Amino acid sequence: MSEKTPVDFWFDPLCPWAWMTSRWVLEVEKVRDIEVRWHVMSLAVLNENKLDELPEEYREMLAVKAWQPVRVVTAAWQLHGADVLGPLYTALGTRIHNNGEGPTVEAIAGALKDVGLPASLIEYAEQSDFEFDAQLRASHKEGIEKVGQDVGTPVIAVPGPDGEQIAFFGPVVTPAPKGEEAARLWDGTLAVASVPGFYEIKRTRTKGPDFSNL
Repeated sequence: MSEKTPVDFWFDPLCPWAWMTSRWVLEVEKVRDIEVRWHVMSLAVLNENKLDELPEEYREMLAVKAWQPVRVVTAAWQLHGADVLGPLYTALGTRIHNNGEGPTVEAIAGALKDVGLPASLIEYAEQSDFEFDAQLRASHKEGIEKVGQDVGTPVIAVPGPDGEQIAFFGPVVTPAPKGEEAARLWDGTLAVASVPGFYEIKRTRTKGPDFSNL
């Protein structure tokens, strides 16, 4: 039997687009011979030097709320290993996005309980001098440097035909397709991403997800 193809996925638990894409990738894992490996990146880190350029409604979110969940996730990864990232991300995303709880301390604490991680990890949420800041920034840098500073989360990287990684932002999709529809989108995404000169593709959308709970 051949080994599964590793798919590296960088996420920020706050990002609703990354959440939808992550649910799609997990559907792909059911119908294609891939194995998802989760990594942390941070919208707070990405935007920390340009808060003044952002609309006011985003400033507090990125200056305060965006740090809390990603700090807890990073601390869980550092203290309990990379295997906790997938389950914890699912628990967080379910509470933050699906259940409409938002990125609150209560939602983060609930997610820790959902996956059986120590409740004490919540103490990292508001740790301004974050113990694992260097590890968070290194993981973020690894992901964002594969696609450039002008995008956000998620970032996906897969082995290319020549052994070098093919990396891309997105795809942005909602709702997350399932079954063979998920597989077709995966195959098509890999096809366009593997073309050296490919840059971007967009389409018009009339309605997106409601992010008001954030």
